[in-house]
Amino acid sequence: MVGVISVSEAVRIADENDLILAILSLDGDPPVLRLFEEKDYKKHKYEQQKKKRVQQKRSVAKRMGLKELKMGYNIDIHDYSVRLRAAKKFLKAGDKVKIVVNLKGRENLYKKQAIELLRRFQTDVGELATEGSKNFAERNIYLILVPNKLAIQKEQDGVSKKDTVEGETDQSEDELDGDDTVIEQLEGSSLDGDELVIEELEESKEPETEVSANV
Repeated sequence: MVGVISVSEAVRIADENDLILAILSLDGDPPVLRLFEEKDYKKHKYEQQKKKRVQQKRSVAKRMGLKELKMGYNIDIHDYSVRLRAAKKFLKAGDKVKIVVNLKGRENLYKKQAIELLRRFQTDVGELATEGSKNFAERNIYLILVPNKLAIQKEQDGVSKKDTVEGETDQSEDELDGDDTVIEQLEGSSLDGDELVIEELEESKEPETEVSANV
């Protein structure tokens, strides 16, 4: 069935047919909604998360830059930790990180300690980065860390998988009540009291059906 209906009617249809009414896009004119069965909704969420990861991966490849972090050879623990967290954040975002230790005047006598500091920093970063270029010969010694895409992607996939499992568990505990689901999906939107163009799923044999709304 295709037609223009009110929000309350859409809620009733979802409730009576034990379906989930989800907003796909509020940017369209009219906005697009869809009725899902529980198993189809889980599949839809998984596909959207997968698409998002692919887009993030492409975005990282396009905007890779070089971030510079400076340290003294005798940096304290707190400042070291701050720079380590920043380096990991930059690497996960797809940026290279240049770690610089400036040696001024007699500080050149401590070049060995400075080099050891850079190596320690590289070790603490771990698998997130591989070694790029370096210069340990000048006063301003540096080491460039390059993002390890495989390790970063593996970590991101692990986090996404955990979030997906937790989300499905929460959804199961709520038993996907029709009214509650609809209210949650529509909360904060500008659809109150307006009309919807809705396309209802016919049993489970028909493909997923889109729903649109006039605002």
